[in-house]
Amino acid sequence: MKSLFTTLLLLCITSTFLIGQVEDDIRFNDLPPNAEYGKCYAKCKTPDIYETFTRKVLVEEAYVKTTSVPAVYETVEKKAMVSEGGVNYKTIPATYKTITEKELVEAEQKIVNIIPATYETRTRKVLVAEETGKWVKKKKDPNCFSENPEDCLIACYEKIPAVYKTETYDVILTPEKTVEKIIPAIYKTITREVVDTPEKVVEMPYEPIYKAVKEKVMVNPETVKEEAIPAVYKEVFEKKLAQKGGYTVWTEILCANKTSASTIRKLQRALRAEGYSIGAVDGVLGTRTQTSLKQFQLDNELPVGNLNIETLQALGIPH
Repeated sequence: MKSLFTTLLLLCITSTFLIGQVEDDIRFNDLPPNAEYGKCYAKCKTPDIYETFTRKVLVEEAYVKTTSVPAVYETVEKKAMVSEGGVNYKTIPATYKTITEKELVEAEQKIVNIIPATYETRTRKVLVAEETGKWVKKKKDPNCFSENPEDCLIACYEKIPAVYKTETYDVILTPEKTVEKIIPAIYKTITREVVDTPEKVVEMPYEPIYKAVKEKVMVNPETVKEEAIPAVYKEVFEKKLAQKGGYTVWTEILCANKTSASTIRKLQRALRAEGYSIGAVDGVLGTRTQTSLKQFQLDNELPVGNLNIETLQALGIPH
């Protein structure tokens, strides 16, 4: 708890009077008035107060700056021929189309068949020798009365019939004939590309090409300009002691043995009730509670920087 108290007072010097004995390691030029047993007093050291003032310091002296003013040019435009006109030749390629046509695979054939004649075999008699007559000698003809057959010659003229022979011959029943058979040609369908419009060359005349070119023309020649550059100063800040620091008057504070966590919680609740932000009510005199306490003291013109009795009384906290 003593460490909490030391943090609260910061630069304050604390004197505790217990049975009239003062700690040897703390030296005072004066002692608190109306010393009473069981009471604690504190006075805080105030820092030196400085005043800040500014003064001008020369950084760069004035001088004359000479500047060359470049010549002024004016840009004018004119036309310049980039390329001459002429004629280009463009080849327009041939166009093709697809056609379907028949192609002869095998030509028409004519087959000639000869059907032979048909015959019938017949027989006929053919005259070999015509009918004739001949004399035939005979003996002992009944008309001869002689006993000697040689005595009576008889010549008879006899008929010799015609002589025939049988021969065979063929008779045409149906004559020979020729039969023609036509085997039609064989075709296949093919597609192929043929020229629709032939390739041709056309003339494409073109005009000469011009472009606008810019050319610089000097309007004003180069000149020299003098400029007075003023001195450059800067402001520097300096501190000057306005009031020497010292110690405040003795103020009665809450002794360390009475600065309990319960008292700190009462302090935190009282500050919160007054509208100050102290965070959690945890009984710890932390940075947030210290800041709010100091602000309350400033707002109410109370001694600042410690947990003094006047502040507790202002907050209604028993001590």
